Amino acid sequence: MSFVFEFLGALAFITTTVLAALVLAETSLLYFGKIQLTAKREMTKMLSLGDDNRIDLEIQNHTNAKLFVTLYDELPYQFQMRNFKIEIVLDAKSAVPVKYTARPIKRGEYHFGLLNAITSTRIGFVARRMLLAKTQMTPVYPSIIQMKKYELLAFARISTFDGIKRLRRLGHSYEFEKIKQYALGDDIRSINWKATGRRNQLMVNQYEDERSQQIYSIIDKSRSMHMPFNGLSLLDYAVNTSLVISNIALKKYDKAGLITFSHLIGSTLPAERSELQLKKILNSLYHEKPQPFEANYDLLHRGIKNVIHSRSLVFLYTNFESTYAMERALPVLRKINHQHLLVVMIFENTELSDYSRKNPEYVRDIYAQTIAQKLLNDKKQIVARLHKYGIQTILSKPEDLSINTVNKYLELKARGLI
Repeated sequence: MSFVFEFLGALAFITTTVLAALVLAETSLLYFGKIQLTAKREMTKMLSLGDDNRIDLEIQNHTNAKLFVTLYDELPYQFQMRNFKIEIVLDAKSAVPVKYTARPIKRGEYHFGLLNAITSTRIGFVARRMLLAKTQMTPVYPSIIQMKKYELLAFARISTFDGIKRLRRLGHSYEFEKIKQYALGDDIRSINWKATGRRNQLMVNQYEDERSQQIYSIIDKSRSMHMPFNGLSLLDYAVNTSLVISNIALKKYDKAGLITFSHLIGSTLPAERSELQLKKILNSLYHEKPQPFEANYDLLHRGIKNVIHSRSLVFLYTNFESTYAMERALPVLRKINHQHLLVVMIFENTELSDYSRKNPEYVRDIYAQTIAQKLLNDKKQIVARLHKYGIQTILSKPEDLSINTVNKYLELKARGLI
């Protein structure tokens, strides 16, 4: 344009000179100045499977200049987070805490790499990449967060937390705990007349649940447990729930044990109430892997006879997708239920439920929804069939498995059926 308007040539020359000077100034500041950043990554010693785990970063600016930083943390490949970045502003001689969450969906070792900091000044024409923090490995274990959460809810005095039910116990068959003042709703058959006469007010005997009962979690690792829901497989939901119920059982002074199986018997931990039992269960669950084979229930029955030598409460986490699969396992389940108190935990296919409730747009949608309804009805028939033979069965959504298992355990304890 300066061929037409000559004054633009001088303006362009001045502008280019100023921009070049700014670029050189920022380059010298970033690359030859005393720019120094340090960073520290903090997280728990182990991450929890299927939960949002908090990761803390602290970025510190040791220079006298204000810096604009874009952070790219080298996350483990298991997270599959390709667009992760955090933009922050660091004042001179200041530190900024940064927090973010990551949800692991597989157990195993997670390797965090370096922290990439793309740094620039107020000018913003040049940026410098700086490598901060350290590489570190963190294992992902069954959910410690859920374990602690449901422990608090199960022992809370208030009964309105997230589906945890505290059932009032009626009758006896429990160990004597103490004598207390009568309250409305107490069983009048437990009135202690001698204490009533001494105090001149109604006093009742209070009983507590029996202790040292055996609680076993049996996990099916066969291919029927591979189905994913919300990123986690059914096996992972069963693993998390087994840790939750084992922890609560131990806190209630019961004994907790574990058995896993598919075409072969996997981990076997006899029920104990030692201080190290929960750690043993956690380490066993950490190493469990799904198997591409059918479940062998006859082998499971023999394994139970070898490991469990007295009547116990047995939670079996499995997934029957058809009545035929259930009928094959039914004779073994009846034998186990005859010797122990068996609770079969079956998973509801939530995606089929959601799909069956949609408004069909085409004729093919009607056919597909009809098949979905049939599969859902098959699940209900499986539950009814197991109930017919006296086998306690719960059809649960995968995300509600821990709540339903804890409620069932508390119910059976309250009813004195264990």
